[in-house]
Amino acid sequence: MDPNIMHREFLESTLGILKEYKQLGEKALQQIPKDKWDWQYNDNSNSVSVLVKHLWGNMMSRWTDFLNSDGEKPWRQRDAEFEAENISPKELMEKWEEGWMTLFEAISDLTIADMEKEVLINGKNHSVYDALLRQLAHYASHIGQILYIGKMLKDQSWINLSVPKRPSTN
Repeated sequence: MDPNIMHREFLESTLGILKEYKQLGEKALQQIPKDKWDWQYNDNSNSVSVLVKHLWGNMMSRWTDFLNSDGEKPWRQRDAEFEAENISPKELMEKWEEGWMTLFEAISDLTIADMEKEVLINGKNHSVYDALLRQLAHYASHIGQILYIGKMLKDQSWINLSVPKRPSTN
């Protein structure tokens, strides 16, 4: 297969999957009462608010000037992303949108030639492919955490967002 076609298909597929995860996260956030966004299972776990802040911080750092500067920007306050603070749901959703739009724009701007490049993340070289896969996995894990928190909070009233369990035929 032509490498240019493979590069283009990979970019399109990655962008499509990331958009699906954004939608999945939004559907979960819609089900979780806003007054529960700061709920934590215990002191060592993250709340929905913390996860949204962390996703935003990571996206802003990784995807701002993606090809030209280290993905861990000196202005990022990563540890602060995990601290509880009084942020309104409206402000959290603004951060959510800003992070995702920064990511989508950066990926949409990538060219076939860019796929042959390397980028820095925390001072280490990564192929553009590896950087994209790394972030896809990272974001999927945190969206999964948001879903799990929603399922815990909503219990039986949670509306399934994927393939529901089927009754056993045995």
